[in-house]
Amino acid sequence: MSTIYTQLPDWPRAHGMPSSTAEIRTSNSDFQVTEQLGYELSGEGEHLYLLIEKNGANTNWVARQLAAYSGLRAADISYSGLKDRNAVTRQWFSIHSQRKNQIDWSGFSADGVNIVEQIRHSRKLRRGAHTGNHFRICLRKIGDDHSHIDQQLKTIAVLGVPNYFGEQRFGHGCSNLQSAAELFAGKRLAKPVRSLALSAARSFLFNDIVAARVLAGTWNQLLPGDCANLDGSGSIFKVTGVDDVLRRRCAEMDIHPSACMWGRGELLSDQQVAAVERSVVAQHQNLADGLVAKGVDMSRRAVRLALRDFSWEFVDEAVWLQFFLVRGSFATSVLREIADYIDGSQHANR
Repeated sequence: MSTIYTQLPDWPRAHGMPSSTAEIRTSNSDFQVTEQLGYELSGEGEHLYLLIEKNGANTNWVARQLAAYSGLRAADISYSGLKDRNAVTRQWFSIHSQRKNQIDWSGFSADGVNIVEQIRHSRKLRRGAHTGNHFRICLRKIGDDHSHIDQQLKTIAVLGVPNYFGEQRFGHGCSNLQSAAELFAGKRLAKPVRSLALSAARSFLFNDIVAARVLAGTWNQLLPGDCANLDGSGSIFKVTGVDDVLRRRCAEMDIHPSACMWGRGELLSDQQVAAVERSVVAQHQNLADGLVAKGVDMSRRAVRLALRDFSWEFVDEAVWLQFFLVRGSFATSVLREIADYIDGSQHANR
């Protein structure tokens, strides 16, 4: 019988349970995200890039509005990554539009959407092409005593945080995990729902493995049998022995321990690391077997998340945070280490 997932575990925090409370997203402007492509746009080519600022709109909905205005299919509108609806975000979209078929975007109008910049480039914008996102986030109602949060922030700046997938990966009420259980039990799902279900299943297993390393105190240490991840990249290399050079690189956040994203194939880790990964996955065998049966390949992801360009400013009973995270990581995984927060956003879909 498949496990029914209705609530996520409260995965352990690396820096202790926060003693402070806070509210996030009391307004969309309290959660600002700016996508960083990581490469220069040439100004020439068949692809028109649009830098879009959106407020209270999700990425897929914006793509449909761009398609409707241009007379193209939604599939002809490309973007690198999904961004929160309940936020003010800036991200790039690309459209295959030769100059002879140039679209006049001056008349484009959509609720909460503004075209900030237009520039051409030679290549289509592909999923996962951006290097990461810059965040500017406000934690409100933190009280007058800022000492505990200030200490947490200083610790996180040096040590980073566990690289958990955020709760949004699993859907409201764990709906994506429930879809995964249905998929693995034989139910046919529409392609977008199927994709979300598979991602949620892998992410759940990964988070449980990270949790085990947090509890063991090894989430920020390389162990024999580990596979190290080069910071900010997908590069992985096996660690046969941990020497002073590797310890220094790990302490400097140049490399991180990694954990498996479960699927078919052999584990790259071995020794103690592989034993932990197998033990955790065995507790959710239906998810593990389902991922293998659906042809998802084994991969790895960093256990630790480094914050770059990290700064903060206290203003009365609030603190404004600014930091950069590599793509695929979650700001909420940072926030949960700082305060026990309440999310004030309304998670309604367009």
